[in-house]
Amino acid sequence: IRGPHEGFTEDLRTNTALLRRKITNPGLQFEETKIGRRTQTTVALAYLRGVVNEKLVKEVRTRLKRVNIDQILDANYLVEFISDAPFSIFPTITYTERPDVAAAKLLEGRVAILVDGTPMVNTVPTLWVESFQSPDDYNFSFHYATLIRMLRYLSFFLAVFSPAIFVALASYHQELLPTPLLVTLSGATEGTPFPIVVEMIMMGAFFEILREAGIRIARPVGSTISIVGALVIGEAAVSAGLVGGPTIIVVALTAITSFVVPRQVTAGIVLRLTYTLLAGMLGAYGILIGMLFTLLHLASLRSFGVPYLSPLAPASAVDLKDVVVRVPIWAMGTRPRLIGWPRPQRQPVGADQAVGEEREGANDADG
Repeated sequence: IRGPHEGFTEDLRTNTALLRRKITNPGLQFEETKIGRRTQTTVALAYLRGVVNEKLVKEVRTRLKRVNIDQILDANYLVEFISDAPFSIFPTITYTERPDVAAAKLLEGRVAILVDGTPMVNTVPTLWVESFQSPDDYNFSFHYATLIRMLRYLSFFLAVFSPAIFVALASYHQELLPTPLLVTLSGATEGTPFPIVVEMIMMGAFFEILREAGIRIARPVGSTISIVGALVIGEAAVSAGLVGGPTIIVVALTAITSFVVPRQVTAGIVLRLTYTLLAGMLGAYGILIGMLFTLLHLASLRSFGVPYLSPLAPASAVDLKDVVVRVPIWAMGTRPRLIGWPRPQRQPVGADQAVGEEREGANDADG
């Protein structure tokens, strides 16, 4: 992995120093306050004056002042108080443990919230497309970064919709399957005691139990339990005729792809279960109904006044240069319009060509 390997710690002073090391501009401001009647935890607000929208800073400051609680032991305590949609499965406040990522967010016009005793820094506002972006995208060529980012979108789609599509095709829309595949599927599921939708939910729940067990147990033992448990119990379930082989394949595909976009794991689990149940009841129509309500919910979300789906909705062609396709860094001439609008210009577009022209002109003058 290329790029910095440093990370935030539990000490607030160390974290502010790490940010100051990345951004030496005097416009980097820190505002500290005490939150928690009993713990009196120090919370710092970081932003880059001249780039950030002052209304955003005022809004974050106001929400922090409204927090009235005995203790702040982790940054998530604050997140649940100041979030725009605390009941939504989609995170409207993101976090990072890398100083370079936090610095990049500040340079785009965002605000960072640092909590003493927490090695994570929250940044606002947050967009849905940020879940598919990785710091490594900017440490490799834009060709490779674009390919990997497309794979993330595909993986999220497979993690959410694979079980539902399988249930809908196997239960309601067999005519859409090729005849050889339909014959193979029928032979694999023949004799199983449960409907396919029950098999899918049962094996999905079993995988979540294994994953939770792997997290809670000591790391050397946890990885062994996750892998061996999935292989042994999955094979035993197929051999005993409790579930079909295709169900195990779909669950395994879902499990692998769900780890590709870690920021959307929670939302993916809820959506996957919901779509699977709808597919079991209504087939493809149930999936479409679920997608419609999901899109309506996403379109209604805001993160500190910024539409959660931007720059997709409302559409902004200028900001699409870093959504699915990652254009070269020298082509990212502007900050996100709805976030860094007070000073949107980041650099002249095509700065490398301009530098090249200046060098050529200087060489001609010397000659």
